[in-house]
Amino acid sequence: QLKEKIKKTVREELPAVFGNGPFLREGVDEKLDLGRKAMKEGAEWILQFEEEERKRTGINTLKVKYNRVAGYFIEMSRNQAKDAPDDYRRTQTLVGNERFTCDRLQELEIEISSAEQTVSEIEEKYFQNLCGEAVAIREHFRRLMMQIAELDFFVSLAEAAYVYKWRRPEITEEGFMEILGGRHPVVEKYLPPGDAFIPNDLLMNEKNRTFSLITGPNMAGKSTYIRQIGILQLLMQIGSFVPAELCRLSIVDCIFTRIGASDNLTRGESTFYVEMLETARILNRCTERSLVIMDEVGRGTSTYDGLSIAWAIVEHLTESDVKRPKVLFATHYHELTVLKDREGVFNLTMEVDDSGGQIVFLHKIREGQADRSYGIHVAKLAGIPEKVISRAEEKLEELESRPENLENSDKSAKKSKTRAVLHSQPGLF
Repeated sequence: QLKEKIKKTVREELPAVFGNGPFLREGVDEKLDLGRKAMKEGAEWILQFEEEERKRTGINTLKVKYNRVAGYFIEMSRNQAKDAPDDYRRTQTLVGNERFTCDRLQELEIEISSAEQTVSEIEEKYFQNLCGEAVAIREHFRRLMMQIAELDFFVSLAEAAYVYKWRRPEITEEGFMEILGGRHPVVEKYLPPGDAFIPNDLLMNEKNRTFSLITGPNMAGKSTYIRQIGILQLLMQIGSFVPAELCRLSIVDCIFTRIGASDNLTRGESTFYVEMLETARILNRCTERSLVIMDEVGRGTSTYDGLSIAWAIVEHLTESDVKRPKVLFATHYHELTVLKDREGVFNLTMEVDDSGGQIVFLHKIREGQADRSYGIHVAKLAGIPEKVISRAEEKLEELESRPENLENSDKSAKKSKTRAVLHSQPGLF
């Protein structure tokens, strides 16, 4: 009923803001139509009145004018003002002109000036009545909105699945993850023209493959890989198809992530402290049914500090006396790869082709471990001056040939870090 009423009374083309244009159709209200006519034809009425008065009075200088102070008025030269008819009433005398009004002009003025207010009041009344009727059935609108939203949600997922060739995942209760040809939907969408996304696989279970330790160069794709696993898990759990050739996943109770670098200086929280806060929440809250994704934990402090923290986290999340969560742990601490002998830990790495004298990141995951991070190569790609790159390569060669230098400098950094931590304790300010 409301739809039919709106259809009969409201115009099809409406202004963006109520009041900035006509709202109701013609013929809905007689006073409204008269008011609109007055607004539309008011200028013509004034011109017609002016022409009639010139003929009636014979005064060729007679004009009808308007200003905001006086409204509409009749103006003529002072020489001809003496010939003004008796029904004219003088309102103002100027240097060369006289101004008058009359009953007919005042009637026209009232009709024209009140027309806009009349139209506005009538349209406002109808608008408020329609709003009241809509509010009275608001629960029907809410149910309709929820139904449309749900349809929109599923149609959007279905469209993405169709356009980007996603596959239906299989939900298993056996506690493992099996992904073949998994892809990151956002990275894949925004690749430059001609570039193809390199799909990757993953196999995890509740026994000997619960902790994936992922090493490899900067820019090789570690972060993309661990993020895409989290996205596939999320898509599966909201009922969507997924960007993979084959996907068999178990339901998780939570997806925990420690990714990126940020600080909260207004609270006195450094980047590393924020990283540790997030890590603490994960370690204290994750269960055997959780998916944990951690990227470069421990990088914000000295080498041995960070390595020690990362090492202890790996041990904690792979303890043999508890059920372990599934963990994807990307790191540049290659020393951690020796933990592959712990139950549940297995090493993955990103493939690199440097056989032809040129380093090429293949963005492909494989079983195994990396021995280099290629950080200087990435710095060169970013545009670091060649002089700095050359010096960095010299220093890297020196440090790799004399590891005691790194150990000594790191011990010094560790002492400095300890002093900084002591001075930042709450209560010591």
